[in-house]
Amino acid sequence: MNSLNTSAPDDNRVLDVIVVGEALTDVVVSSRGTSEHPGGSPANVAYGLGRLGVSTGLLTALGQDDRGAAIEAHLHSANVGLLPGAYSLDRTSSATATLAQDGSASYAFSVVWDVQPLAPAYVPQVLHTGSIATFLAPGANAVKTLLEQCHHNCIVTYDPNIRPALVGSHDEALAIFEDLINLTDVVKLSDEDATWLYPRKNLDDVATYLLELGAELAIITKGSHGSLLATPTNRLSIPAVKSTVADTIGAGDSYMAALIMGLINHRANGFTSEVLEQMGRTASMAAAITVRRPGANPPTIDELWAHVENHVAP
Repeated sequence: MNSLNTSAPDDNRVLDVIVVGEALTDVVVSSRGTSEHPGGSPANVAYGLGRLGVSTGLLTALGQDDRGAAIEAHLHSANVGLLPGAYSLDRTSSATATLAQDGSASYAFSVVWDVQPLAPAYVPQVLHTGSIATFLAPGANAVKTLLEQCHHNCIVTYDPNIRPALVGSHDEALAIFEDLINLTDVVKLSDEDATWLYPRKNLDDVATYLLELGAELAIITKGSHGSLLATPTNRLSIPAVKSTVADTIGAGDSYMAALIMGLINHRANGFTSEVLEQMGRTASMAAAITVRRPGANPPTIDELWAHVENHVAP
């Protein structure tokens, strides 16, 4: 197996996970003022995986500016490398998150997504994509091509992380989403995503429908109400871990990162009830640790296992 050249601290690594999608600057506006942080759902997932000790690279698009440099440094701090061609834009994209008193966030975006097609020198254990990257032209076409190249040879995970302001009309977004499910194995929706995509279905029915469309594992996260993990033969409800909420930025991405780690650790065991429960509880703990501190600040592997093993709420 050939190694893939990245700009990671160790350029000779064989990566367990390749994440494909946007990296941008989160501009956070709250009662405490305005601050900037590296963000973007796929970049957050990659960073979360790096914090969990999973060798990870990010295929993304940045501008050669201060914001792009800050994102690269942020990813490198978790030992996550950028795949070749990352600096392809005139400017780095941004998202402005305005925080309400309860810590929830509303978003406005200034995003360009134009990623260079890349055929990896090898297929990773997991290829993850999602969010704006799978909907916004012209880069969305390159993402689909990459999934077509890889989906028979690795686990493909997908979190659409719907941003209504950027995904076009409902019908267009739904068609894109459903078209990609045939190229994926694991699909995660938040309850907000599920309701936006399928306003006439309850969450259990949405999970069933995703399986009918071809997913092997469908996950619906429901915030403080826990998460649902469903396969054609098993269906589990996992309770949320109670936590004091600073804000919800990055919680779903931390859940996704921990879930991908679980897929790697348990891929030989299949989706048994025991495996699904362990993955779901670990991912829920990762999200709970994240929401108790400001911004997309996922746990390290040591933090996560300390809480999981001791069953201690953060």
